[in-house]
Amino acid sequence: MRKELPQQLLRELLKNSKRSDRDLAKALKVSQPTITRTRHKLEKSGMIEEYTIIPNFRKMGFEILALTLVKMRPEILSPGVMEEAKKYATKFPNAIFASTGEGLGMTGVIISFHRNYTDYHQKVNLLRVDWKELTDEIQSFVVAIGEGEFKRFSLGHLKEVPL
Repeated sequence: MRKELPQQLLRELLKNSKRSDRDLAKALKVSQPTITRTRHKLEKSGMIEEYTIIPNFRKMGFEILALTLVKMRPEILSPGVMEEAKKYATKFPNAIFASTGEGLGMTGVIISFHRNYTDYHQKVNLLRVDWKELTDEIQSFVVAIGEGEFKRFSLGHLKEVPL
């Protein structure tokens, strides 16, 4: 098996994860069983975590994408509070990503989709109330979905990035 095949397969799957192993084999000039084995190895190793689609969020009824930045107190990093925060995050399926981090004086980020401004506002206020003891500041950058885009959201753009 070619050493670079796993990386090439990942790039092809980033372009379109719906492609069959047979089609991928033709594109990469290897046998279909080789692609199937390589894909299974990538899945088993955790390099591929899941297959999903990127829908038209506006057509799904979402008007807003929010990047919410939170300045949290250091206690948030204690194991018990981290577990509590993970459980809390599961209550909000509209939040597609939440993590600690750092930048702009903030220590956490939440990326979420909202049907309208009222929905966004209610969720942020709930966060302020529920986590008031552990947060010092909450700021958001709100995007009107489909307006002002310079580059469409797609993981397919990563196919050009060296792995």
